[in-house]
Amino acid sequence: MTNTRVLLIDDDEPFRQRLARAFVDRGYVVETAGSGEELRKKVPAFLPTHTVIDLRLASESGLDFVEALSSQSKVVMLTGYGSVPTALEAVRRGATNYLAKPVSFPDLEAALFGPALAPTSSMDHAHVPSLDDVEWEHIQRVLRDCE
Repeated sequence: MTNTRVLLIDDDEPFRQRLARAFVDRGYVVETAGSGEELRKKVPAFLPTHTVIDLRLASESGLDFVEALSSQSKVVMLTGYGSVPTALEAVRRGATNYLAKPVSFPDLEAALFGPALAPTSSMDHAHVPSLDDVEWEHIQRVLRDCE
């Protein structure tokens, strides 16, 4: 699976890191970006084969990057603000799939690789926590850090 390079673009750092960890645990090579600026810097050096991008980045739209990314990788767009017009626009620009958050890791992996073609890792798919679990962990960590 070393030839499978997954680029994750999301401005929500805890979500992005949790997702990156899930991909790495399954043997994928992963790079992350939290903004369009970071994305522009990382793509030429990383050359992703598969990309997951959030619709709403801090100051930009993920839609603005789909066309360029889809010319070199398979693109799946994630969003917490799903609508039919944005889904159609994402697909028109080259996204192969459009998923609403929260999304389970198996569903995301199937969207990237196809249900029958998803690479299998040597380990069974571990449970990926829900966004509610991630949010609760983040709140607990902030409370602990701030005493």
